[in-house]
Amino acid sequence: MIETLADINWRLFAIVTLNGLTLASLYFIVASGFSLIFGLMRVVNMAHGSLYLLGAYVGFEVSEATGSWILGILAAGVVVAAAGAALQVSILSWMQGQDLRQALATIGVSIVAADLMLAQWGGSAYQIALPEAVSTFVPVPVAGRYAMARLMLIGFALVIGVALWLILNRTRIGMLIRAGVDDRRMLEAMGVNVPLVFVGVFAIGAGLAGMAGVIGGSVLSVSPGEDARYLLSSLIVVIVGGMGSIPGAAIGALLVAMAETYGLAYTPTYGIVYTFAIMVAVLAVRPQGLLGRAA
Repeated sequence: MIETLADINWRLFAIVTLNGLTLASLYFIVASGFSLIFGLMRVVNMAHGSLYLLGAYVGFEVSEATGSWILGILAAGVVVAAAGAALQVSILSWMQGQDLRQALATIGVSIVAADLMLAQWGGSAYQIALPEAVSTFVPVPVAGRYAMARLMLIGFALVIGVALWLILNRTRIGMLIRAGVDDRRMLEAMGVNVPLVFVGVFAIGAGLAGMAGVIGGSVLSVSPGEDARYLLSSLIVVIVGGMGSIPGAAIGALLVAMAETYGLAYTPTYGIVYTFAIMVAVLAVRPQGLLGRAA
């Protein structure tokens, strides 16, 4: 059967759309952790991209040593969560409410971390091996065949998004987190250890970044400079979607990733411009973000 030009164009459109959805899923997983830290705790963690890259390298080493991708992602989550908790306790807890100092301190941490990771793993790009069960292609309407690993990424993002929403809105832990942000003194007066709650939130957000690093390194690659890329994408996603809103992060990730993917596919010269245009438009119309709360 001979394909017509229209068939080819529709197939390209379908593939680009699926690529945009998978990129949106990765952006969401990274940005959901950033949203927890930046949006709920009002902590400006400019080292979030470094946590992503650290998780990718840890996952690579563990999966190579054990031959297990699952152990790699679990190890990355645990190690990076511990690193995030240490960062909160040792540096950021002393600067609570001082946004500029937090930003400058975490920028310094990210620079040091980037150099240390470059010294340890060099400037080469790495690929984290996926399990054979998902290293296949599956038939997809219109697009033809598509990588199962990328489709798995979409499902993974959905599970994380639903779990985070349920934790924040339907559990006692979520209630404590939101109460600690809105009225910390009142919560402390009730006998709740607010600093410990915040350390836990920071660890969860960092752990999500670490796990996202393994997923991104499996579907795409691991290389120096990815930390800055995903920090920037997380900032844009949270700004567009609204600080502290998990559904907002999902919408922001979808808008940013689809604009980036369609732009690079159809107008490569201006591809990156579209994401910033979306951010500017949202800030002009709704400064708190699409689903953010007004200050």
